[in-house]
Amino acid sequence: MNILIKDIADLVDGKVVGNENESIRNVAKIEEAENGDLTFLYLPKYSKYLATTNASAILIKPSEKKIRNDLIYIEVGNPNLAFQKVIEKYFKPEFQLSGVDKSAAIHPSAKIGKNVAIGKNVVISENCTIGDNTKIYHNCVLLQNVTVGNDCLIFPNVTIRENCKLGKRIIIHPGTVIGSDGFGYTTDDKGVYHKIPQIGNVVIEDDVEIGANVAIDRAAIGSTVIKQGVKLDNLIQIAHNVSIGNNTVISAQSGVSGSTKIGKNCILAGQVGTVGHIELTDGVIVGAQSGVSKSIKKPGKYFGYPAKEMSTSLRLESHIRNLPDYSKRIKALEKKITELVEQLNNKEKDLT
Repeated sequence: MNILIKDIADLVDGKVVGNENESIRNVAKIEEAENGDLTFLYLPKYSKYLATTNASAILIKPSEKKIRNDLIYIEVGNPNLAFQKVIEKYFKPEFQLSGVDKSAAIHPSAKIGKNVAIGKNVVISENCTIGDNTKIYHNCVLLQNVTVGNDCLIFPNVTIRENCKLGKRIIIHPGTVIGSDGFGYTTDDKGVYHKIPQIGNVVIEDDVEIGANVAIDRAAIGSTVIKQGVKLDNLIQIAHNVSIGNNTVISAQSGVSGSTKIGKNCILAGQVGTVGHIELTDGVIVGAQSGVSKSIKKPGKYFGYPAKEMSTSLRLESHIRNLPDYSKRIKALEKKITELVEQLNNKEKDLT
């Protein structure tokens, strides 16, 4: 594939410094790029590769110094986003699947839209509704009364349990389970656990992407809700009756406990955990491996266990790291004080 630099610049609304009639064949990271590749420079820590990259062209901020004459520069305000647009336009992989495989088991009451592709050993139970242009890959199971909107992409070994509702343009990666039972039990007077029936469902709105091996539990009553534009990484647990607001992003190995409400445009980094029945307001960012033990009502950055405002948590962490030095200094001061007290006592004795 040969793509003209001029066409790339038009796509990303960029300004070319160099020969716009040259072409690129591929895209690559700045430190790995070869002749014929397009790369980009976004984070300052990668500036060191600008002098050595073998790329033919680079997406770069207008303010960045152009230190080489053999590179073609495409100036853009956001090189990262521009690079993403190029990949989306020219290099996005197409997942080949067409028609309905003869091994698929589709109940007669299921409603299948136009241009739907269904792979091997897929099970679609009673009264399911599948929207147009949806692709469902091998070994997936959709139980009764599931609704899947248009243009969804469901990868192998996904299970969507009864009564769950999925919107449009949803991507679900392999091994994920939507609508597993919530973790709900009560104890009797003998301490024996009894299962609470989980009779709710999961509602996933439009433009959500869910990673591999994610578990989203159905509500005990009502719905567990994943709102529009949410992005979930791999290996995430979303408990029953959780609500996650629009365009929130959660990284791998995080866990959200039951009935927690997370607002819009939040970020939970890797291995974040929350207790149940709390609320995170819009615009909250929680650092990796933090534990959120109470509601957060103010937008901002939080970190630690229990999670505190980032500035406070970093100051505390700094003091913790300095504890060995503090201990030495305190012991030295205690020794000095003891010596001064002894000197004063000796002077008092001399005076008497």
